[in-house]
Amino acid sequence: MMPAATKPIPGGEDSRHALDALYRALPPVNELLLAPPLAEFGSPHGRARLLETIRRVLDGTRREIAQGLHSSASLENLVRELPARILEEMRRNSRFSLRRVINATGVILHTNLGRAPLSRIALDHLCEVAGGYSNLEFDLERGGRGRRDVHAESALLALLSQTESAHFEQTHRAIFVNNCAAATFLAMHSLARGRQVLVSRGELVEIGGGFRIPEILAESGAELCEVGTTNRTRVSDYEKAITSETALILRVHQSNFAMYGFVERPRLEELIALGRRAGVCIFEDQGTGLVETLEPCGVRDEPTIAGSVARGCDLVAASGDKLFGGPQCGILVGRTEWVDRVRSSPLYRVFRADKLNFAALEATLIQYLYGDPESVPVIRMLRTPEDAIRRRCEDIAGAVDHADIILAVTAVKSIIGGGTAPKSTLPSHALALKHAQLDAPALLAALRRLDPPIIGRIEEDRVLLDLRTVEPEFDRLLIGTLNQRVDSWRGISGEPS
Repeated sequence: MMPAATKPIPGGEDSRHALDALYRALPPVNELLLAPPLAEFGSPHGRARLLETIRRVLDGTRREIAQGLHSSASLENLVRELPARILEEMRRNSRFSLRRVINATGVILHTNLGRAPLSRIALDHLCEVAGGYSNLEFDLERGGRGRRDVHAESALLALLSQTESAHFEQTHRAIFVNNCAAATFLAMHSLARGRQVLVSRGELVEIGGGFRIPEILAESGAELCEVGTTNRTRVSDYEKAITSETALILRVHQSNFAMYGFVERPRLEELIALGRRAGVCIFEDQGTGLVETLEPCGVRDEPTIAGSVARGCDLVAASGDKLFGGPQCGILVGRTEWVDRVRSSPLYRVFRADKLNFAALEATLIQYLYGDPESVPVIRMLRTPEDAIRRRCEDIAGAVDHADIILAVTAVKSIIGGGTAPKSTLPSHALALKHAQLDAPALLAALRRLDPPIIGRIEEDRVLLDLRTVEPEFDRLLIGTLNQRVDSWRGISGEPS
């Protein structure tokens, strides 16, 4: 906190002597190093950081003196507080840059906020595995080296086999890499390098971060062969394009856009039948990793990974941190002959997932496998009834009593996000905030400076906090925050918090 401004010391000789006296009143660095709250920084690294912080705080105080912001009395008070001020500066600078935030945007899979939050079971299993040694690549039965993907593979195949034949787990395999883009690239590189891949012109998409299907195909060494038109592609277009050089037919999830009107796209079953006749692998970049249909939530036409496999796709790629609700990873599942060819690629080691991904992935799969999908946060958010969200909003609004805040409960639309279900929204409710002294952008910025930061959105000059994406455990924090003076919120002045 800056000291209260005092009357500047007038110019002249007396002024110079007065300033010198104020500068001399500042304690030396060595004295501050020995002050009780600071003397506990015993390690060389800690002492070096402390020394740097002391010098920075003293330099700032000297600038305040030069600007006439201190009298003898105000400086005496500040000097008494210097050790605590330095300690607070140390704590502020040591705070992690990557932090937990409260997502009140209403976007369930918010890419900028880390997409799917992990379940408690996944977090517990991740911590257990990360906190010591594990059998990541060790076969406990044989006492020798094993495969790292076997843990998640067995759970995924068991989950998918619930809707498949008894022999499914003998005919299919799965591998896991660091994201879905890597899975797509690795499959193209392993199965179609130097050969053709047929893709509909309507599926040559670009998603966030500049990821473009044509470019990933080019980098993989495969040759892109466009079929159909932007808005209409028929199975006959694929059939006419097949040659002896055709390695794959690639079907791509259209991600974060949708086409309406005069459009046509072959059903997946039609492409699979064509692949069988022509002896060509059908590879679907399913994208979302959705396990169970979202139709009960009012979201239609969103394919599931189980559905793609059940229809007979030779190879399916999906993301772990989208509608699957797990960690960031790329899931590649399909017939054994194709998956084994991908696994044998030297690049598989480049893209493979680590033990933390496998721990969280296995735990999430177990939750689906044993009939507990609502313990996965993404699924719980998708299925939360609108009335339940409205009641939470009303409870919070009823508990907030602040003269400067105008608060209302309003109906809104949540979106799924993350490049999924672009046509669909979910009915929800939000807290709509206005402040007597702050406009909407300033209020939104103030919320971001809290600890933990609250991320909302602006509509019609109001800050909206959509509670569909806010865990109920944060409701009391929202009440406490909104009942405080805004200038007491951490960092509200615009200074780094």
